[in-house]
Amino acid sequence: MADSKATVSILEKVPLFQSLKRGQLERLAKRFVERDFDTGKNIVTQGQGGEGFFILVSGKVDVVRERGDGAKVLVNQFTGGDYFGELALLDEGIRTASVITKEPTKCLALTRWDFLAVLRDDADMAVDILQEMARRFRIALDSL
Repeated sequence: MADSKATVSILEKVPLFQSLKRGQLERLAKRFVERDFDTGKNIVTQGQGGEGFFILVSGKVDVVRERGDGAKVLVNQFTGGDYFGELALLDEGIRTASVITKEPTKCLALTRWDFLAVLRDDADMAVDILQEMARRFRIALDSL
C-alpha cells in the first residue's frame, strides 16, 4: 500500500480530484496501491479489460494505439504527474490503447471496485469527480 500522506499530496495535483476536500482525498488515498514497472512493460494493453486508474509518480510511458490494419500509432506520452484510465473507473470496457513504459516507472493505481466503494460512501465526492470527468470529455470532444 502507498504512503497515505504522500498519496494525498499527489492526488491534490490531479485535476480530476482538485475539487475534493482534504478528508475525501485522505479516504481515496487509502485505496491506491503502488505499482512498479520495468522498462518495456505494458501497464495496460489495448483490447484487454480496464484494470483501473493510474497516476504516474515517476518514469515515462508511451500511449500506443493499434489500428485495424495493424499499424501502431503513438497517441501520447506521459511522465510523472500525468494520469490515465479514468474511463476504467466507470465501466468495465476494454482499453482503447496500450500504455508501455519507456523507463522504470512507478504508478499509483486505483481499481474500479475500490473507487466505487469510496463513492458509495460519499455522494458529494461522486458528483464532484463526475462533473470534472464530464468537463474533460467535453474538452476532448471539442478538440476532434
